[in-house]
Amino acid sequence: MAIHQARVEKRLPGGVLWLEWQGVAFHRAYGMASTQPVSAVAQGDTIYDAASLTKVVATTPAVLLLHERGKLNIEDPVCKHLPEFTGQGREAITIRQLLTHTSGLRPDISVNGWTGHQECIAKCVVEVPRAAPDERFIYSDINFQLLDEIVRRVSGKRLDMFCTEEIFGPLKMHDTGYNPPVTKHARIAPTTVTDGMALRGVVHDPRARKTSGIAGHAGLFTTAPDLARYARMLLQTGELDGIRLFKAETVQLMTSVQTPPTLPARRGLGWDIDTGYSSPRGHKFPLGSFGHTGFTGPSLWIDPYSETFVVFLCNRVHPTEHGPSVVPLRRTLGTLAAEAVKGFDFENVPDALHPSKRD
Repeated sequence: MAIHQARVEKRLPGGVLWLEWQGVAFHRAYGMASTQPVSAVAQGDTIYDAASLTKVVATTPAVLLLHERGKLNIEDPVCKHLPEFTGQGREAITIRQLLTHTSGLRPDISVNGWTGHQECIAKCVVEVPRAAPDERFIYSDINFQLLDEIVRRVSGKRLDMFCTEEIFGPLKMHDTGYNPPVTKHARIAPTTVTDGMALRGVVHDPRARKTSGIAGHAGLFTTAPDLARYARMLLQTGELDGIRLFKAETVQLMTSVQTPPTLPARRGLGWDIDTGYSSPRGHKFPLGSFGHTGFTGPSLWIDPYSETFVVFLCNRVHPTEHGPSVVPLRRTLGTLAAEAVKGFDFENVPDALHPSKRD
């Protein structure tokens, strides 16, 4: 099995796979959740640091709920909600461009010289764009740190509270959230080990760690069963177990191409569709399927054409973040997942996107 081989190659200690096709699920835990300083076997309900999956499981749906409710519009300039975000071309940047990583802002602010959420935002709002809006695709955590602050100001609630009340609670994603309680720490797969101490229940991302574990770009912890519920809701156009979280047109907006046709990189709102980050699509899922990955190892890929999704959670940064890449494994799992779907012709999907012309 591909996951076993990746463990042999020291790409990761273990992980949890959830594959679902038209409501039929296969799920299994593999290997270890922890190897240092103590050993623990991965379980189906092991909680993992979701890293950048936070962007599409917390921040993006929070923004789209506010859009749907008329509290903001994705076409609003960012400065409408963050008045200090002006000058040097900033006033031209819209919420849509933050969501699609086409704002022109660089990938990250420095991790030094600030502490806490407000100081983080103070750094973000004075960032000088590296490109004009819609000119380049630059994957940027700053975009989602700004979106975090927009959610706070528009809703009057901190991002973690908003998401728990409006997203995770209604979807019964009971093991998903920021800063998991100590009562759940024994179930958490740790990340990096430093001086014999593993990060467990504390976010791995250093900037999210400096904002008390709550941020728009990282900070979420989750399980495979919870992500399966979230993916199922999206495949069912915004509804799960009789609860409608989103209108169908909002899900369509989120998960279809929202970047300009002049850009070879194609993104939805938050979601990856066709970029250099799209390895979980594998070699079979059609263009137009969508997903996301995270630095700590997790990935989620959803194919609305075949009604299939693949969740893979792992802590590839345990015990160190300097091991071999998990990108080949993600690609292999995506390919194998599509091959496991019987009776669907992935070679002939009339509504799929055509390949993009890349530079």
